[in-house]
Amino acid sequence: MQKFFGYIRVSTVKQGEKGVSLQEQRGAIESYARRFNLDISRWFEERETAAKSGRPVFSEMLKLLRQGKSQGVIIHKIDRSARNLKDWANLGEMIDAGIQVHFVNESLDLHSRGGRLSADIQAVVASDYIRNLREETRKGFYGRLKQGFYPLPAPIGYLDQGKANPKVFDPERAQLVAEAFRLYATGEYSLPSLLQELDRRGLRNRRAGKVSLNGLSRILNNPFYVGLIRIAKTGELFPGSHKPLVSKALFDRVQHILQGKTANRLVQHEFIFRRMVRCGDCGYSLIGELQKGHVYYRCHNSVCSTKTIREDRLDDTLNGTFTGLLLDQEEIDHAREWIKDAHVQEDAFRIQEIENLKFRLNQIRPHLERLTDAFLDGTIERDLFERRKNTLLMEEAGLKQRVAVQESGTGNALRRLEKFLELVNTASFLYKQGIPEEKRDLVKEITSNLQAIEKNVVVELKKPARLIFERAKLSYGSPYKGVPRTWDKILAQLLKHFTDETAPAN
Repeated sequence: MQKFFGYIRVSTVKQGEKGVSLQEQRGAIESYARRFNLDISRWFEERETAAKSGRPVFSEMLKLLRQGKSQGVIIHKIDRSARNLKDWANLGEMIDAGIQVHFVNESLDLHSRGGRLSADIQAVVASDYIRNLREETRKGFYGRLKQGFYPLPAPIGYLDQGKANPKVFDPERAQLVAEAFRLYATGEYSLPSLLQELDRRGLRNRRAGKVSLNGLSRILNNPFYVGLIRIAKTGELFPGSHKPLVSKALFDRVQHILQGKTANRLVQHEFIFRRMVRCGDCGYSLIGELQKGHVYYRCHNSVCSTKTIREDRLDDTLNGTFTGLLLDQEEIDHAREWIKDAHVQEDAFRIQEIENLKFRLNQIRPHLERLTDAFLDGTIERDLFERRKNTLLMEEAGLKQRVAVQESGTGNALRRLEKFLELVNTASFLYKQGIPEEKRDLVKEITSNLQAIEKNVVVELKKPARLIFERAKLSYGSPYKGVPRTWDKILAQLLKHFTDETAPAN
């Protein structure tokens, strides 16, 4: 009895798991073998598409056939083996070499000119079918992308909602993914240390397993979380219809750190003022050292007048500075009334800002269309087209977020002013009671620079805090006790400052 291989294939893994098609093919081949007294010595089962050559099981079978391990192979149909012409050519070489190839559904004499021609035609038809199927699939794929839908599994932090529906936040993972961006943006974590921290907090992948280091890197590099869809293979960007999980500013900060454009050094000791105090002579950061139970910050430049300064001296100076920010009851009451009056006018300003942002948004689409026309006309190269398109889409994403902020009424200047006044009024208490990391955050929030000049500490406050700290002085330095008049001027300056910060330039 002649020995033959049996080859069966399904186009997708899902079809293979169900097994119906595989069982039908196997049954048909076994029936064919019995009818012609052929023995199946080995089965080859493939669960891959034949649209591309290089299927591992098929290639292994061809290798064994060339080595004479079997007299031939039985296959269910021509399209099970030949949906690409390269594989059909390989089979043709074997037929020419005398290896028998049988197709259960096609009664063809492959050693005759007519039978071979008929098989070739069917192979070409099968190849054209898969090309057309691929083209139609690609059209549908890009059609979904242009509608803002991501036709692939949702990334970690989002959930699928079916076809033609935007992804939605995963209630279990979304906040952990957002926290990953926030933590990495601090510059205090490397990717491995961040992975450990997220694992400790319970972040898991879609299969409920631990997130890998490469998986974390893909999360931090994925613009999907800022509202854009990027196709990894081509680098193309499309505006998404899903809600962004992180702000564009935070995403950009993370990209700068990932690309090495922001210093991100790890430290061995947790000193409160590490990399925060500079030498007044050379401008370099003082290095924290532990000596005889006390923490000192030392300048290692031998020519500087500043040698060391103790941490408790820094601590006392900052505490005194924060005490100077305390507001009395009259100041608090006046600020509340002033902000209350300002809220009355807020809506009108906000509506105007939304109109301005939407006007700029409406200009981007025509610009993209002109850019696409130029590319299709051959006026610009593809690389330049993709760079300009991606720039416009990133700008569009930023503008959409700013519109959303304005429409929701969160993050506006008046609310930031209220929070700031609450912060400075409680800064002294928070600093005295805070743990080292909380003290660092408070110092970063309120001060812009700390300098050590010999044994003295110079604290430079950020502009808003400086306005509060110096509120009791006129330009010539004498005290002024007119709270309403002084506060009106200060509050107006603070509001302008926070307004400018709320609407950063693109």
